[in-house]
Amino acid sequence: MKAATELSHDVGKRAACKALGVPRATFYRHFDKGQNTRAKKARPDPPLSLKPIERQNVIDILNSEKFQDKAPYEVYATLLDEGTYHCSIRTMYRILKAKNGDVKERRRGHQRNHYQKPELLATSPNQVWSWDITKLKGPVKWTYFYLYVILDIFSRYVVGWLVSHREQDALAKRFIEETSIKQGIVPGQLTVHADRGSSMKSKAVAYLLGDLGITKTHSRPHVSNDNPYSEAHFKTLKYCPEFPDRFGCIQDAREFCRSFFNWYNKEHRHSGIALMTPEQVHYGKARSIFDFRARVLKQAFLKNPKRFKGKLPNPLSLPKAVWINKPLTDCLVSNP
Repeated sequence: MKAATELSHDVGKRAACKALGVPRATFYRHFDKGQNTRAKKARPDPPLSLKPIERQNVIDILNSEKFQDKAPYEVYATLLDEGTYHCSIRTMYRILKAKNGDVKERRRGHQRNHYQKPELLATSPNQVWSWDITKLKGPVKWTYFYLYVILDIFSRYVVGWLVSHREQDALAKRFIEETSIKQGIVPGQLTVHADRGSSMKSKAVAYLLGDLGITKTHSRPHVSNDNPYSEAHFKTLKYCPEFPDRFGCIQDAREFCRSFFNWYNKEHRHSGIALMTPEQVHYGKARSIFDFRARVLKQAFLKNPKRFKGKLPNPLSLPKAVWINKPLTDCLVSNP
């Protein structure tokens, strides 16, 4: 390409390219790049565009204390009502985008608060309770009964339940108070966890828990797995084969719940507590049941060790600790 450039000074560009077999398009591209003969002209601003001082004025208005939390639509309408026009709404968005892409959510009040993740540990019964309220369908459409349930997360024992016509903070207060008395709760012993329903966050319940010396915690908004034990329990309830599509009256609902919770506490072999019943774990029978199961398995092993491939089987062990949102750095093990 250098030879073509030198020859072009003597015979011209066309003849030089023809003589050396160089495409003229390639020659001109390299020639213009090397000699910089085509100075690019700056693109002029459109005649209707805002001048730099006008653009800066719009930026100052959008970022002012009065409008910093408002969308361009609101800024435009407010200025127009005040008798002022600077530019269109679309131009406001273009100016914001050109300024560091500043077109994100501008309303500070729209941003959600950062709630602390609840981290609760139970190593024995009556340390952490989880409670919630679910709806039971009534006899006709849009009618409901309300089932209140308090569950011990370590033993999975239902320490209290109540069926009512409505969800009410005064009723929740009495329900928790009676359950605490029945279980012999002393100040500083218990933490009660719930979601952010109106009854759970009511002042009546908060004052009661404070008077009883009970710590209260709540799930984070829009986080369904912050109350997993109550949610799992309600699924067990509603997937029960005997659970009806609707209850004819509140007496029917109470009778069903009475039968269900009696079965759940006393007969249901729960997979989360080594296939023991919640009542056995809650009232301290787990150790004796584990030892009895171990003796039965040992006898079976001694009778026929080949069936167990020469290895003595052990029964399932009760977890040492139960968590709601277990920390990733926690060093506790779940089994002994």
